[in-house]
Amino acid sequence: MVFLGVIFGLNHEEIMIKIAFTEEDIKALNYERYHHPHTRVQRKMEALWFKSQGEPYNKIAQLTGISINVVTQYIKEYQDGGIEKLKEINFYRPESKLSEHKQTIENYFREHPPVTMKEAIGVIEKLTGLKRSEKQVAKFLKKIGLHRRKVGTIPSKVNVDEQEAFKKNVRTLSQRSRRREKNRILY
Repeated sequence: MVFLGVIFGLNHEEIMIKIAFTEEDIKALNYERYHHPHTRVQRKMEALWFKSQGEPYNKIAQLTGISINVVTQYIKEYQDGGIEKLKEINFYRPESKLSEHKQTIENYFREHPPVTMKEAIGVIEKLTGLKRSEKQVAKFLKKIGLHRRKVGTIPSKVNVDEQEAFKKNVRTLSQRSRRREKNRILY
C-alpha cells in the first residue's frame, strides 16, 4: 500500500484505515489496556486506544513497540469483531499426531506399563503406526500423566556371615583412625 501511495503522491497517513470509535469503546480500550490479564491483549488495546486518540500509525508503532503492519492487523481485527475480537488470543500451537491416539496409548500403558523407553516406543509404533524418537515419546507420556520411574537392582542372595565380617572390619578401621587422631599433634 505504501508503494501505491508513492506512485499517486499520497503519504502513509492518507492511506490509513479510517475508523470511528464510540465513547464506550474508548473507555473500554482505556480500561483494558491496563487491566486485562494477558499482556498481548493489553498491547492490542493500547494500540487501538492511541488510534482512538488520533495518533498516526508510525507513532502508535513507536509508542507500543510493534510494527506498523501489526498496528494495521490490530485495527482490522477491531473492524471485524470489535473489542471482543481483540481479546482473543490465538497462538500457533502444533498438536502431535500422537494426541489422536492418546486414550488408546494411555489405557494400554496403564494395564501394561513399559519397562524401558525403547519398549514404549515399540508399543506406540505398533498401536498407532507412528514412529517417534525417545525424547518425543518421553514428552508425550509425561504430558498424559505417565512418568518414568527410576529403578535400581535388587541384590540377589545375601551372605549374612560376609556382612558381619565386613561390619567388624569397618569398626576396627574406624577405631584405628580414632587412635591416630588422638596421637596427632596440631600446631
